[in-house]
Amino acid sequence: MERLMQSLRMGINENLYLKDPESSELGKKIVEHSILMINEMGFESFTFKKLGTAIQSNESSIYRYFENKHKLLLYLASWYWGWLEYRMVFATYGISDNEKKLRRAIEILTQKVEEDTTFLHINEVILNKIVINEYSKSYLTKEVDKENKEGYFLVYKRLVNRLTEMIEAVDREYPYPISLASTIFEGSLHQYFLKEHFPALTNCNESVSPLEYFTDLIDRTLKLETNG
Repeated sequence: MERLMQSLRMGINENLYLKDPESSELGKKIVEHSILMINEMGFESFTFKKLGTAIQSNESSIYRYFENKHKLLLYLASWYWGWLEYRMVFATYGISDNEKKLRRAIEILTQKVEEDTTFLHINEVILNKIVINEYSKSYLTKEVDKENKEGYFLVYKRLVNRLTEMIEAVDREYPYPISLASTIFEGSLHQYFLKEHFPALTNCNESVSPLEYFTDLIDRTLKLETNG
C-alpha cells in the first residue's frame, strides 16, 4: 500500500501544493472533505472558508497546503488520473495479446468506478463524479498554456500516451492513435455527463454503458474481431 501511495504522489506536480497533503492528518482531511463538498455544492460555490468550517480548522491552515482552490482541483484531478493509471497498468500487466490488452485498458478507463478501500480518505466514486462534472474547469482557463508547460497535466498526458501505445500496437497503420486515445478519455467523461444531465443527447443509458459504446468504437475503428 505504501509503495502505491508513493507512486501516486510521485506523479503529482509538486507545484500544485505548498505542503504535501498526504504528509499529515490535516492534509488528508482537507482532501477528503474537499471532495465531498465540491461534489455536494459544485466547484464555483466551494470555498476554503466553508471547508475550514467543515473540518473545524482555520481557513489559513488550508492555505498552508494549497495556494487556491484551482490548484486544489488540479491536485484532485492529478490524483484521480494517477490512480486510474495504476489500475490500468495493473490490470493489463502480463497480457501478451495486444487486442486483449487494449480491450482491458478500455474497460478500466470507461467502466463505472467503484470505491477502492486502499485509500480510506479518498472516495474514488465521488472523485470520479467531480472529474466528470468539474475537470474541464481545471484547463478551460487563460493560464492553461502556462500551466501545461509547468507540467500540471503531466499525469493525464502520460495516461493518454499509454493508451496511444496500445492502439499503435494493435494497428500500426492507423493514422490517428493520439486523437483516438484522447477522444476515449474525454469522450468517456462526456458520455457519463450526458447520461446524467442530457440523456436525449446520448445512446448511453441504464442498459447501454459508455464502456459498451467505446468498445464498439474501438472495434469498428481498428477493425478488431468482436469476439476479442
